[in-house]
Amino acid sequence: MDSEARFRNKITWFSFLFSILVVWVHSANGELFLGRSPYVDRVTGFQRFLGNTVGQIAVPGFFLMSGYLFYRNFTWGRLGEKWGSRIRSLLVPFLVWNTIYYLGYVIGSRLPWVTVIMGKGKIPFGWYAAVDAVLNYTYNYVFWYLYQLILLTVLAPALFWILGRKALGIMGLSALLYFVQKGTVVPYLNLDALFYYGVGAWGGIYGKKRVEGQWSAGRALSGIGLWILAVALFVSPWPAGIADRVYFRLLAPIGLWLFIDEGRLPLARPWMRYNFFLYTVHFALVRLVNKTMARILGGYWPVPVILFLVMPMLMVWFSSKAGSWMRRHMPVMWQLLNGGR
Repeated sequence: MDSEARFRNKITWFSFLFSILVVWVHSANGELFLGRSPYVDRVTGFQRFLGNTVGQIAVPGFFLMSGYLFYRNFTWGRLGEKWGSRIRSLLVPFLVWNTIYYLGYVIGSRLPWVTVIMGKGKIPFGWYAAVDAVLNYTYNYVFWYLYQLILLTVLAPALFWILGRKALGIMGLSALLYFVQKGTVVPYLNLDALFYYGVGAWGGIYGKKRVEGQWSAGRALSGIGLWILAVALFVSPWPAGIADRVYFRLLAPIGLWLFIDEGRLPLARPWMRYNFFLYTVHFALVRLVNKTMARILGGYWPVPVILFLVMPMLMVWFSSKAGSWMRRHMPVMWQLLNGGR
């Protein structure tokens, strides 16, 4: 593989890894299965560590990669091209999937054997409810990420104007980190997402040689160093309240990228390339599987642990099989649902 192919292959591998972690973030089921069982604390503790500690590097990792890919080789002349591709890959799937989820919940809430599992009562059906559900991703909570990416894409001219001036970019990212640490909230825009995306964009503008250059032992040591620093900040009592939320989640995926030699990564398998489809369908499926199995096998402590561990494999299997079938038999719908990927 040439350097571009190796880079794209590494992106696929990291997207797949982060997708697995995202599934674990949403697969916690200890309390659902065990209630007040004496085993519940052990089970939930294990699931919190894997899902809410290790797994939480996934979304920052996705924002870092998204920012990098958008601003990699970016120029003002390519803004229209970039916006056009993101309309297809972000906005269209956002609208289509939210419509599907809304209609699915409307129908499911009117089926007695489904609404018990859903636990949301009867979902209102009408234009106002539909528009609200589509624009505010009411029944597809994980689309907050896609919503933020759409906003960040709209802000591209302002971001590039700031980041394109190195000194101003450094000041902007530093100020943003300060406000994130202070817990500042602004309407609509998630400042954590903006920070991770901005760091990725900075890498796309100034750090291409570092990110995509020839792998070396020095780069691997840099990655190890960042991981050590990330863990040290995570376990340290200072700076209280943000070590695990910002620094760990920023440094861990960057360190992993630097450590792994893209030249030694095997070619990503076809079933590893359905990551966006996996992202769009996994949340509802995970909830359905967990709630159904809890009603059948609730109270048996090994069940939630085993189900939690294998859930990513189940979701990968389903997304690859369903995605492959749709790609062959419903190509137009597949392009809409998968954003032309």
